[in-house]
Amino acid sequence: MEGLEGRHRDANGRIEEKHGNTKMKNLKEQYPRLKHFRDEDTLSEVRERHGVDSLDGLLRKLGK
Repeated sequence: MEGLEGRHRDANGRIEEKHGNTKMKNLKEQYPRLKHFRDEDTLSEVRERHGVDSLDGLLRKLGK
């Protein structure tokens, strides 16, 4: 489905988001703009440092 960026819908039809405990090393292949973050950082740590509440918000802030 277009626009889901690798995510999928759960049984209720909601788009499932990336979990906050996802390591940045696991996101870098799909999102090359994240290459400057440390591999061991988690998505929630990076979101907190940048003052955003989602992966999409982080990507927008980095200049999609």
